[in-house]
Amino acid sequence: MGLDQYAFARKGDEKVEIAYWRKHANLQGWMAQLWSNKTGRRGDDFNCEELPLQMHNINSLERDHKNLDRATGFFWGESHPEDDEITEAFINAARRYLLDGYEVYYYCWY
Repeated sequence: MGLDQYAFARKGDEKVEIAYWRKHANLQGWMAQLWSNKTGRRGDDFNCEELPLQMHNINSLERDHKNLDRATGFFWGESHPEDDEITEAFINAARRYLLDGYEVYYYCWY
């Protein structure tokens, strides 16, 4: 068991996986905080929920992703430097999909 994290783009019936992370705890903490800010619910309740991401969220992630606060959670594991490469590729893909009219969202499961 452990934290599996995905980013998808969706337009109509089309759904495309654009990123996958395994136990990137610091990103999970960042996304959980964003989810909490958007929903008013506790961040530790963020599991098996879709988190819609708009362009301003992607811009914030680009600014923050190399200096994310250390985050911990049950089954979250630890972040590693190679997670930055996946996150950078996600940021670029997310922008392209958003500009093409897709919804972009983050989903986690642990």
